Amino acid sequence: QVQFVESGGGLVQPGGSLRLSCTASGFTLDYHAIGWFRQAPGKEREGVSCVSAGDDSTVYADSVKGRFTISRDNAENTVYLQMNSLKPEDTAVYYCEVVISVQAVCTLTRWHDTPWGQGTQVTVSS
Repeated sequence: QVQFVESGGGLVQPGGSLRLSCTASGFTLDYHAIGWFRQAPGKEREGVSCVSAGDDSTVYADSVKGRFTISRDNAENTVYLQMNSLKPEDTAVYYCEVVISVQAVCTLTRWHDTPWGQGTQVTVSS
């Protein structure tokens, strides 16, 4: 079972930025479509963004378009989520996972129904 490790969260003021990192030991991320998800208190988990395998095309939820950027560093076996112009409603625990691809384009749907990793907490507050 692949164990994802998310990091980079923290407390930031509205309008601030954070960069989250996602890695997995013994698992090559660049062969797979990878997505970021988040779960806010009292809410269902939702897909935020994903990056496809191969051409690295990206998909974003409407709520984060223009503010978040997903990218890969294959040499570091890491997928990043750059989050700018953060809002209080971005407060959540953020997770990464392998996602399903449709016609080689990633989707915001998990590939495996396995336990989530620990995630990384992002809190946006003044």
